[in-house]
Amino acid sequence: MANHILKSLVTLVVIGLIGQNVSAQNCGCAANLCCSQYGYCGTGNDYCGKGCKGGPCYASKSPPVTSNVALADIVTDAFFNGIISKAAANCAGKKFYTRSAFLNAAKSYSQFGKIGSAADSKREVAAAFAHFTHETGHFCYIEEINGASKDYCDETNKQYPCNPNKRYFGRGPIQISWNFNYGPCGQSNNFDGLNAPETVAKDPVVSFKSALWYWMKNVRPVVSQGFGATIRAINGAIECDGKSPSTVQARINYYRDYCKQLGVDPGANLSC
Repeated sequence: MANHILKSLVTLVVIGLIGQNVSAQNCGCAANLCCSQYGYCGTGNDYCGKGCKGGPCYASKSPPVTSNVALADIVTDAFFNGIISKAAANCAGKKFYTRSAFLNAAKSYSQFGKIGSAADSKREVAAAFAHFTHETGHFCYIEEINGASKDYCDETNKQYPCNPNKRYFGRGPIQISWNFNYGPCGQSNNFDGLNAPETVAKDPVVSFKSALWYWMKNVRPVVSQGFGATIRAINGAIECDGKSPSTVQARINYYRDYCKQLGVDPGANLSC
């Protein structure tokens, strides 16, 4: 009798676990979490190790650099201006974002654009600028549209507590948002991200630094998995898995275009 009851309890537990598995397969993880091979969000080797699908994965290490290609030779005046020239004349970003500000910011992230071969490096730059273009409308927007009305405060994050008088909406080339991003980004780039998040929208070098910080921390680890993995790392919860195919395609189109301009094949796994 006792053995029969024990078997019944085990069966119920297994059924419960199966139910959890089904409901957890939609992996839209926060930017600081990994999407495991089984579709769960978390940290540690079980999530960020073998089979990790997105986020700061351990398994997706950058290939060794085999090229000394200079970033300034990839992001030329013609390349940068070809993007920002498509923004309307009255865009705030036209007088804010500059190639020199980007190259200045990149000095703090010297490994950006240096990944594997020369072609790999150009693909990384193309991917980053594809996202910059999409997020800012060809460098038109410095801040998220209607961002001030949105609350991006994770009150459960005690390490980076929100300032009730500040808003952590999207700012900069990659539209960094949330207190758990502004806090460490500020620490890494010498500004008070929690108490002065607006710095990202006031200093163009800091603005580009915020984008490169996010890229190197959350996107660089999955670059080798293809452009689709970079989409998932940036906005996967909102766009991937059929949630916004037109938006995903727009990012892919920019990426293809920039790869063509830089003379490299875009590679495989472009969509998420």
